[in-house]
Amino acid sequence: MDILFLIGGGVFVVFVTIVSFAARYKRCPSDKILVVYGKIGGSGGAGAGGLHARCYHGGAAFVWPIIQDYQYLDLTPIPIDIKLEGALSLQNIRVNTPSTFTVGISTEPGIMENAAERMLGLDLKTIQELAKDIIFGQMRVVIATMSIESINSDRDKLIENISNGVEVELKKVGLRLINVNVQDITDESGYIEALGKEAAARAINDAKIKVAQQMRDGEIGKAEAEKEQRVRVSAAHATAVEGENLAAITVAQSNANRREKEAEADRLGTAAEKVKQAQALQESYGAEENAERQRAKREEATQVANVIVPAEIDKRRIEIMAEAQAEQTRRTKKGEADGIRSVMEGEAEGTMAILTRKATGLREIVQSAGGSPELAGLLMVIEQLPQLVAEQVKAISNLKIDSVTVWEGGRKGDGKTNTADFVSGLVGSLPPLHELTKNVGVRLPEYLGKMMSDPDKMADVGEALKSEASKRRRAGDRVRQWLSLNLELLTSFDKNKNARIDADELDAAVSAVLDWAGRAMDGRGKWFFSKDDQTQGPHDWAKIESLGAKHPKAFVNLEGSEFWIPYEAIALAIKSLR
Repeated sequence: MDILFLIGGGVFVVFVTIVSFAARYKRCPSDKILVVYGKIGGSGGAGAGGLHARCYHGGAAFVWPIIQDYQYLDLTPIPIDIKLEGALSLQNIRVNTPSTFTVGISTEPGIMENAAERMLGLDLKTIQELAKDIIFGQMRVVIATMSIESINSDRDKLIENISNGVEVELKKVGLRLINVNVQDITDESGYIEALGKEAAARAINDAKIKVAQQMRDGEIGKAEAEKEQRVRVSAAHATAVEGENLAAITVAQSNANRREKEAEADRLGTAAEKVKQAQALQESYGAEENAERQRAKREEATQVANVIVPAEIDKRRIEIMAEAQAEQTRRTKKGEADGIRSVMEGEAEGTMAILTRKATGLREIVQSAGGSPELAGLLMVIEQLPQLVAEQVKAISNLKIDSVTVWEGGRKGDGKTNTADFVSGLVGSLPPLHELTKNVGVRLPEYLGKMMSDPDKMADVGEALKSEASKRRRAGDRVRQWLSLNLELLTSFDKNKNARIDADELDAAVSAVLDWAGRAMDGRGKWFFSKDDQTQGPHDWAKIESLGAKHPKAFVNLEGSEFWIPYEAIALAIKSLR
């Protein structure tokens, strides 16, 4: 018994739950908008897109109890009478423009959410007053841009301008404009009334002119009709006489044609007999000619079978033997070529591997130098300084100076001794470091010539180089971070055309930005500026900076380069390097 009570209680609970949920499933009629508000998902109660309510026009939605609720927005059109008086026109003439507007809540996605946020729970009177305030303001703005003549004569343009201005503002509160009806337009000065009188007088004058013109045209038409009648009667008489004459001529021509055709028939009969006789002789001669040709063909076939056929057989045998010999030679040479190609391919792969590793190492050096090719080259030269100095020392390593005897004569006039001059000249005979590197195609910076004589200065230079490298590295990191967030702006670096920027293409973009920033700071190069598919240039960087301050989202191109880089990226690099 207890089990039956438990089962009955469970069934009752399930039934009550189903009924409760069914009661919360709300259907939206076609003349209303269902607004569900409360917790609709997202953080802070806001739903997708930052909305705090969902709107449904038609269909149905489930409204969760406790955490959600609902209301309806009525789509019934709302008529609004606008009695606009004293609005200033373009000529500063006050105009009275009574109008009737019909508005309603919009069902366009995005706009009906505005209605849900701003008008949910408002009565019809409040919505009507809100729309009236918006319409009043926009009508005054539109009338202020039009002349009295345009307002009075071009009603379609007036209504279009008012509709365009009013509808934009109504959408902000979730309304849409259904209809506009502009009534009689008057002004306080009587200017429009004067224009009407002028138009009426002009219309009366035009009507009088048209009546006179029509009477004139009637008299002219009558005279033209009488003239045409006389001309056509005379022409009919002339045509009758001409017809009689033509009939007589036709009879005479018919008799002549009959006699001509009879003579022609006699001539054709005689000629046909002669032609038939000639054709008979021709056919006889043709038969004899064909017989002779057949005999000649038989003789030709006999000669071909006895002479030409054996010669063709010998020719084909010789050609087949020659082709076999040529094929043997080709295969032998092909084997030798395949061997040589295998050796060359192996050497090429080895060389390619060496060059690839060198390229990888050089790329890592450039990245360590902050993306600056000049700084990377300088680091490589500094690394080779010990070897360069060693080469310089070798220049005098084999000189035998153990037994040099110097006859000292005391100090000279400049305060130096002969021994000092000798040693100074000996050191001066060493090949200078700059000359040594110049002979192998390397141009060293100027400060390298003072490294041995001024160690403190060289230490300062080293610290400066470290500081510059650190600064370029930080600038490269900032530029890389910015570009990583704006990859869609780097389409010109998409070399493989796969619609995305990979790591190598991003490295190339960072290197280009740092290089262009250095050129801009040095005032080098000519630049192009592109905004909204409009390109300007070439300019110097000062001009580009002034344009970029106004349009920071534009793109910049260095003359001779195929890339377009955002101005913001170059400005960020310059700011980081300074």
